[in-house]
Amino acid sequence: MAEYENLIVEVRDRLGFVTLNRPKALNVLNEATVGELRSAFERLGRDASVGGILLTGAGDRAFCAGADIRELAEMGPIDGKAKSLAGQAAFDLLEACDKPSVAAINGFAFGGGFELALACTLRVASATAKMGLPEVTLAILPGYGGTQRLARVAGPAVAREWTITGDTYPAEEALRVGVVNRVFPPDSLLAETERWMRTILTRGPFAVRCALEAIRRGIDLPLREGERIEADLFGLVSTTLDMREGMAAFLEKRPPRFTGK
Repeated sequence: MAEYENLIVEVRDRLGFVTLNRPKALNVLNEATVGELRSAFERLGRDASVGGILLTGAGDRAFCAGADIRELAEMGPIDGKAKSLAGQAAFDLLEACDKPSVAAINGFAFGGGFELALACTLRVASATAKMGLPEVTLAILPGYGGTQRLARVAGPAVAREWTITGDTYPAEEALRVGVVNRVFPPDSLLAETERWMRTILTRGPFAVRCALEAIRRGIDLPLREGERIEADLFGLVSTTLDMREGMAAFLEKRPPRFTGK
C-alpha cells in the first residue's frame, strides 16, 4: 500500500485495515484526510487480494471527532458545496464497494466521523463510544451523506432526532435503535471486530457481493422490483463453482473451500 500522511493502510490475510492516524487531533477529517480516504478506498476496492475492510481510528479517545472546524469556518456557499460533494464522493466509494466493510468505533464518532461509519456495511462500537451529528449546534447540517444514510440505516424518526437535536448518544443507545450492530468491551473491540470480519471472509465471496448488491439496489425500490433483482442474482450465484462446493460441503459435513469462482 502507498504511504499516507494521515492514514495507516495495510492488508493482512485478505482483510484491509484503514486507520485514521491523527490521534492528537482526535482523527478529525481535514481535506487532506478525505482525499487520502478516497485513494485508500479506491485501492482496496481494486485489490483482488482484499476480501473486506476494517476501518478504525488511532488512539483510545476517538474514531473520528468530525470535520476540521478551522476549515469549515472559512467556507462560503461555493466551497461549502464543493467540500460536501468531495466528502460524499469519498464515502460513496466505501459504501458502493462490493466488499463488506466494518467501522470499529473506538471512541468519539461525531459529525463527519459518524457519517464515515454510516458508509460502512456494518458498525460495531466500544461500550464507551459516543456518537452523533452535532452539526446544527454550529448552525450547519451534515454534509457527507449523514441526513440520507442515517434514515436508511435506522429509519426517519431516529434520523430526525439525531440530526435536529445535535445530541450525542452512547453505544448502547446506538445499538438499541439499530445504528450499530454490536457493542464490545473497549479492550477487545478490535480483536472481536477482526474475528467477526474474518468469519464473514469464510463465506462464499461472490455470494456475499451479490447479497450486498441486492440490498443496495433494492432498498429504494418497491418490494416486487427488489425481489426481481434478488431472483436475478440468485440465478447468477447458482452458476458458480462455489455454490457447488458449498452444497457438497454441507452434504459431506465438512468445511467448504471457496475460491470466489
